[in-house]
Amino acid sequence: MTAVDRRTFLARYALPGLGLAALASGLCACGGREPLRLSIHPWIGYETLYLARDFGWLPPAVELVEDADASESQTALRAGRSDAATLTVDEVLRAREAGIPLCIVLVFNVSTGADVFLARAEIPSLADLRGMRIGLEKSGLGALLLQRVLQQSGLRVSEVELLDLPPARQLAAWRAGEVDAVISYEPSASQLRREGARPLFDTRDYPEKVFDVLAVRRDALPGRESLVAELLHAHFRGLEHLRNNRQDALYRIAHRQGISLDEAQRALAGVTLPSLEGNRDYLSLGSVFQRAAQDLNGLMLQEGLLRRADGLEQLYTAEFLPMEESLPMDGSLPAALGLQP
Repeated sequence: MTAVDRRTFLARYALPGLGLAALASGLCACGGREPLRLSIHPWIGYETLYLARDFGWLPPAVELVEDADASESQTALRAGRSDAATLTVDEVLRAREAGIPLCIVLVFNVSTGADVFLARAEIPSLADLRGMRIGLEKSGLGALLLQRVLQQSGLRVSEVELLDLPPARQLAAWRAGEVDAVISYEPSASQLRREGARPLFDTRDYPEKVFDVLAVRRDALPGRESLVAELLHAHFRGLEHLRNNRQDALYRIAHRQGISLDEAQRALAGVTLPSLEGNRDYLSLGSVFQRAAQDLNGLMLQEGLLRRADGLEQLYTAEFLPMEESLPMDGSLPAALGLQP
């Protein structure tokens, strides 16, 4: 990398709070391409990374560590087995409270229906949940959505029975008759629908609150700054393939997740996938994303999901996003990727 190239990189990708001197020293050390271990779990919004892997667009030094659910990803971060993870913003806030110095570098998607509360057919409404057994991932997004479900049902948490049941284990519990309702997401939600589960609530009723993001440990960044930038570049290549070669992408997603093409399409219809420009807007000061993070912070503190408020310092940065003209596209992406038939 020439001196001019290095200055350009520093101007474009410097992470606030790291300092240019530290970043420059990291660049000098990056020749060895120390691997970046990225924890990822099944979710429709993360499929761009699998598409990028399919086509060889992921940087060779990026390793996808495939976990069963967000709880496993958070455990891997705490244990030092991963340097980054795909999480929701509330999960990032919990991890930061636990001492993991995460910084969000990308918004994968906004959930607009793909996170869902499913119940057995004999439970016609949320108001009929009293005394029912509800399975959810207590350490993940499920706990946050449960608060919303209880608010709408008019019930207290003491009036239902909660089971710590991540989506990967929900189908077996449902078939065994161990739960009456679950908070789930794709691909588990489609599998449960086949078993007769009916949706009573989803994130369409909770707009612009559930964001899935890529979060990187700040202490894992030195020496990997360019690698993170290349990873985001690969994500946007995957997103472009999803837009321009939708049928191929749907087949790949359905095959990998073990769902039908119709189920893959329905899952994609439940998320909004922001483009590069959309990411720039979200990861800017005073954005909708910033306000959502502030609201979540307050709500989680109020509901006892956080012991103390997050100061939100260095919560996110847009500095690793690629320049639009560097993307291998035949045209710029829209502000959000439309996935209607």
